[in-house]
Amino acid sequence: MSTTSSDPLAALGALPGVTDAVDSVRKAVDRVYGHRVMRRRSNEVTAEAALRGARGSAALSGADWNLEEVRRRTDFSGEDEARTVGAALRLTAEAGQLLSIWRQSPLRVLARLHLVAAGGASPDDAVGRPRLAGEPVDEPLVEAPLPDAHEVAGRLDGLSQLIIAGSEAPALVMASVVHGELLALRPFGSHNGLVARTAERIVLIGSGLDPKSICPAEVGHAEQGRAAYVAAFEGYLSGKPEGMAAWIEHCGRSVELGVRESTAVCEALQRGAA
Repeated sequence: MSTTSSDPLAALGALPGVTDAVDSVRKAVDRVYGHRVMRRRSNEVTAEAALRGARGSAALSGADWNLEEVRRRTDFSGEDEARTVGAALRLTAEAGQLLSIWRQSPLRVLARLHLVAAGGASPDDAVGRPRLAGEPVDEPLVEAPLPDAHEVAGRLDGLSQLIIAGSEAPALVMASVVHGELLALRPFGSHNGLVARTAERIVLIGSGLDPKSICPAEVGHAEQGRAAYVAAFEGYLSGKPEGMAAWIEHCGRSVELGVRESTAVCEALQRGAA
């Protein structure tokens, strides 16, 4: 991630394809917020979006359960997949509680997210803090070279400063960069993908683009598939304008697919079928 100007994200928002993606996402979000069901039953749509978003994020981390299994299950201990789904559900529930802290102390929020995701599954001294030199990272999806602990600390600080300073860039651009940077750094010993996607959710909500959290990008990331997710992320890693644009466009499509999912929920609620 470049930090060569006072607002390094502004140039990303002007990249070819990104402006169109931003406009398309805004129009899609406005449409679902204008659905008549949202006037009286938005809480139900939010709850369903959270469930479906958690399912999608878990799927990308290797626990591709069907929605009804996630809905039915009460015990998420035991096997690895169950713990992954449980972590995704806890993170989705936690995201909305951390909005007021995010803009003042994003690193504190990231530490909290890792603590919630780990749920006691990691050694106590490794939970809720960036990894130290020599500590391993368990991230089943991303195989890119791992930055060392010193680089992680410096780039996390840069990301934190960027969030605190704010940006005139569209919410989609900020959310995509936060998501991509956390995936690139993998700052924790585990659950980095889940944390990165939750941070993306927090930015989309806190920016005002999706204040009721009814547009789960995680659904779209999962629907496009793990291979497409990794390919788009490699564009982010390249640092090249076309690669960055491809990643932001991928994230934009994911939000739009999340909108489509919640629109279907609204339609089902309107028919009395959900």
